[in-house]
Amino acid sequence: QVQLVESGGGLVQAWGSLRLACAPSGRTLSTHGMGWFRQASGREREFVAAISRGGSSTKYADSVKGRFTISRDNAKNTVYLQMNSLKTEDSAVYYCAAQGAYADWFTNKYDYWGQGTQVTVSS
Repeated sequence: QVQLVESGGGLVQAWGSLRLACAPSGRTLSTHGMGWFRQASGREREFVAAISRGGSSTKYADSVKGRFTISRDNAKNTVYLQMNSLKTEDSAVYYCAAQGAYADWFTNKYDYWGQGTQVTVSS
């Protein structure tokens, strides 16, 4: 079982930047495709970004494309979400998620979830 912990959230001004990190507790992530999701107050949880096991492929929601970058450093066993040009509508709880080991990432099936980190963007 994969235990995930997010960090890096906080309060920032619009147009500012944050970098979120996702790290496991007790297991390597190198065999898992990874994703970031978010849930704003009063809204459904939505997909933000995903990255393949080796980091060679990524995908993004249209709402964050060009502003957010997902990356991973398997040597450090960490996945990142760099968020630039933040908008108030980016305010949400951000969740890190992992696919099953060796799963085909295009199935969009995530088996493991972190507890989330709050991102608040002020105008």
